[in-house]
Amino acid sequence: MTDGLVSIITTLYNSESFIAKTIESVQAQTYTNWEMVITDDCSSDNGPELVLQYASKDPRIKLLRLDRNGGPGVARNNSILHSEGRYIAFLDSDDMWMPDKLEKQLSLMNKTGCGMVFSSYYTCDENNTITGMVKCRRRIPYWRIVCDNAIGFLTMMYDTKLIGKELLPVIRKRQDWGLNIKILRKCRFACGVQEPLAMYCIRQGSVSSGKFSLIKYNVAIYHEVLGYSKFRSVITFLFVFLPFYFGKKLLNCFETLFYKQG
Repeated sequence: MTDGLVSIITTLYNSESFIAKTIESVQAQTYTNWEMVITDDCSSDNGPELVLQYASKDPRIKLLRLDRNGGPGVARNNSILHSEGRYIAFLDSDDMWMPDKLEKQLSLMNKTGCGMVFSSYYTCDENNTITGMVKCRRRIPYWRIVCDNAIGFLTMMYDTKLIGKELLPVIRKRQDWGLNIKILRKCRFACGVQEPLAMYCIRQGSVSSGKFSLIKYNVAIYHEVLGYSKFRSVITFLFVFLPFYFGKKLLNCFETLFYKQG
């Protein structure tokens, strides 16, 4: 069973209003051989108690707790270290998956032999109202992920049998991009399902909502993950990352406009 087991890595931090729908979207998967390893990053609400209620009825759901708040990267790594599956997937405590997400991505892995897959996804507000769609590429090579993170982390899944069990870099933000870089440095490319298989919730005050505050972490990825000098990291951010980032955002705006009109 563990050879086909998917370990779903989830962090929990003050997500009492969202975690139930997140868990239920996993329980609704057509592919049922999974475990959901949730690490609570010192929540101050009743989110952990809700998880325990689900876990008491579904042994595939596991709750771990950190002694002190460490941020998403630390919490995700804790879940990865306690995971038992061959495949590692990521789903934050306010996001959701479509029911056939795992089934379709595993099918693509088996068809292509690719060690890492991802997909398009919807965006929504805190009331689960869909606000747009982010369409992915069919294939992303290593050089492309270095330019800008073009993979929605809630859609990413990788095969530890081909890649090994990779951990996120321990920085406060952008560690998801850092992991994508580390994995693609090994397998050289990732394959995408262009159908939207997940729903990304844009919350006010979330860790990823303040884009300007992410600048120093973007530079840190080049310096700490890729080993660039500080000068080269800044230059790469200004003349490689930013053009790709704004180009992607412009494309996403057009895709969202066409989605709403359609």
